[in-house]
Amino acid sequence: MSQAELINEGLSLMMFGMGFVFIFLTVLVFATSLMSKVVLAIAPEDAAPAPRRAAAPSAGATNPAADPVLLAVIGEAISQHRARRQ
Repeated sequence: MSQAELINEGLSLMMFGMGFVFIFLTVLVFATSLMSKVVLAIAPEDAAPAPRRAAAPSAGATNPAADPVLLAVIGEAISQHRARRQ
């Protein structure tokens, strides 16, 4: 095969591959849009339950330094980490 034939074949293969990817992505966009419309038809957003509010944080959650159990756990974790490194 001559060099011109190889370049021509490479270009045609490249165009085929790029065309295939373009067609695949176009079909993917249409399929995603269709699925979105079907889901909205089955369960519209208006029927979705309202999100629950999180519970108010406790006093210990706002100030972790005030919780002696948490401080003990953190201290033990630090000492175990330092022991492993030596």
